[in-house]
Formats: sequence, structure tokens, C-alpha cells
Amino acid sequence: MPRQFALQNTRNIGIMAHIDAGKTTTTERILFYTGKLYKLGEVHEGTATMDWMEQ
Repeated sequence: MPRQFALQNTRNIGIMAHIDAGKTTTTERILFYTGKLYKLGEVHEGTATMDWMEQ
């Protein structure tokens, strides 16, 4: 069963930029520094959480 969160505790952000501008790197760092990830993922290694789709 999915966890329920109060709407007043939810924040949505959007990051838009050109290709290869560092969007995935930025979001990986945000997740790491806020404690949501225990290890930083790297795009070039294929370990990034936010870059999960096959090319």
C-alpha cells in the first residue's frame, strides 16, 4: 500500500535545461544531500537514479 503524505508537506520542483547541461547530476546531488540516496549515482556509469531509461 502506498504511503500517504499531507499535501501541505509536498513540494514539486521542475528542472529544465538543454541537453548535457547537468540536470541529472543536479538532481542526484539534491537527492543525496537531502538524505534520500545513500550513494551518488553517475550518468556516465549508468547508476543515476533519475536517468533510468535506456537510450
